[in-house]
Amino acid sequence: MSVYQFHQWLSLKSASRIDAPSLQAYPFPSILILPNIASLNRQTLMQESSLIFEKAKEHFLLALDHISRERWNDAEKELKTSLSFIPNRISTLTNLCATLIKLRKFREARELIKKTQAIDPENPELSLNQGLLFSEEGHHEEALVGCERAIELKPDYAEAWTNRGSALNALRRHEEALASYERAIALKSDTDYVLGNLVHTQMKICDWTNLDDRCQTLQSRLWAGARVSAPFPVLGLFDDPLLQRRCAELHAKKKFGFESELGPIVRRSEKDKIRVGYFSADFCEHPVAHLMAELIETHDRNKFEIYGFSFGIDTGDSMRKRLEMAFDKFLEVRHLSELNIARLARDHEIDIAIDLGGYTQDSRPAIFSHRAALIQINYLGFPGTMGTKHLDYFIGDRVTVTEENIEHFSEKIISLPNSFQVNPSSRPIGSRESSRASYGLPESGFVFCCFNNVWKITPDVFKVWASVLKGVDDSVLWLSVDSDSARLRLRTALENLDVDGDRLLFSPRVTREIYFDQHKFANLFLDTLPYNAGTTASDALWMGTPLVTLAGESFAGRMATSLLHAIGLPELVTHNTQEYESLAIELANNPVKLSSLKARLAENRATCPLFNTALFTQHIESAYQAAYNRYYEGLAPDHIYVSA
Repeated sequence: MSVYQFHQWLSLKSASRIDAPSLQAYPFPSILILPNIASLNRQTLMQESSLIFEKAKEHFLLALDHISRERWNDAEKELKTSLSFIPNRISTLTNLCATLIKLRKFREARELIKKTQAIDPENPELSLNQGLLFSEEGHHEEALVGCERAIELKPDYAEAWTNRGSALNALRRHEEALASYERAIALKSDTDYVLGNLVHTQMKICDWTNLDDRCQTLQSRLWAGARVSAPFPVLGLFDDPLLQRRCAELHAKKKFGFESELGPIVRRSEKDKIRVGYFSADFCEHPVAHLMAELIETHDRNKFEIYGFSFGIDTGDSMRKRLEMAFDKFLEVRHLSELNIARLARDHEIDIAIDLGGYTQDSRPAIFSHRAALIQINYLGFPGTMGTKHLDYFIGDRVTVTEENIEHFSEKIISLPNSFQVNPSSRPIGSRESSRASYGLPESGFVFCCFNNVWKITPDVFKVWASVLKGVDDSVLWLSVDSDSARLRLRTALENLDVDGDRLLFSPRVTREIYFDQHKFANLFLDTLPYNAGTTASDALWMGTPLVTLAGESFAGRMATSLLHAIGLPELVTHNTQEYESLAIELANNPVKLSSLKARLAENRATCPLFNTALFTQHIESAYQAAYNRYYEGLAPDHIYVSA
């Protein structure tokens, strides 16, 4: 056997003996059992094997250090160097697969997974990596297959059960996702984020089993420093801005607590036009896009150049096409890693980067950890603090960010004078021949509605709604719920509160035209807490449907309050559940008062600032200019209050 043949044998031997989860260290063996090869000197073989393992180990451990610091390019380099010494070591290959996925080198990752599975077809980590790859590409059925193959190979694989739950959620198979998360917790109770995923999934199907106990556990573990939930689910569970910041900071420290290899941005000369980049996965038929599109079109091109960085799926829908035309430059960056997106933004000399996603689905906040622009701003998509030093500003207003809760933001606040929420100056409402009967509504009686996402409905809010129904004869409550199991649970919950379950009516997912048309037959919108209506609130107000809200303590719990102030109807804001219940009942039982409110709402729609996009654009541009001026004056970010 030649030395080359020995290396090949050593590689295969290593592949068969060493098995490790992706992105986890596995110690190199200190003793290697060598075959009895007469044609090679035994001492030479031992020296050769020791050198090979030490070199491979050195680069492997360097890679793990880079992985822990989210330095994926460096990790890739070290892993490939390690493989040059031991080409088929499974733990190195699985870590490289996961690293390539992080770098969005999907084709290379796919080829490597195929190669590695040929060496070790029974490796559960490879199946899990395959599932992760499909998930990142948006192929959730295939992702589910990968997770289930990993579980077949390793039934007690908690991470595979967790990823299976995520794939099932993406496929809207929430009941199965819930069971998968429960299994993951049973196997490994301290798995990061799984408890938050579990509770949020419960809320999607209105399964409130053990909800209080689980929320209490989640809350106590967050205070103890455990990463038991991603930040987004917490917004819908707790009206506590301090807890929300705690969760965001724990998440940011884990995911973004690294120094970017790009280093700081070199100071450059001021421009005549400020370059603003909007970053989003939602440049398509999505609420964020519907709110933002007219702003993008209205920006003053004499003062600003407006760039769009899109990392969502190209849906090809009408909103996507509209936005592609609206931006001065529209960049499709879905195929790029976060590092390379930031590098691209730097290459285009973006001055102000606006993160429209935060910690929402498909967002990529790591872009901003690499400092994509001189100034970085958290806006609109995620109604809470990011809990990281990388975002300089958060856009709010005097209502959503009060003197009492301003300290709960890691960012400095840009406070707009009317409302934080941009709105189009009109909605494209079609004319439909419809009736109450066409939507399954009774021919007479009062119609309360709430078209918020179903996961915003908490047991406490639902109890108040039941009391409201009791206080208004012949009234019904119309909700946007398309899950049969959620509908059944809500009806059962209503009956347990001594109200006929048939007084709950449901709308499935509908087209945008039908969604707006439904408002013609709704008399009063009932808001949720701790996560208020946002886009759904402004949609209702535009359509002439008054809204009663309960103001909370956090930003997410004060959004509708902001909108009502901006439309000139602050009297529809309540401050405790008794006020909320009483006002809803009073308006339903007093048609003269309700009619007067609707008349004011119709009048204010044209005169109040909520739907004045041109005015909003002036205000937000003033904020951008102020932040830009501070930077070039050598001043650190500070709160900016824009005058009316």
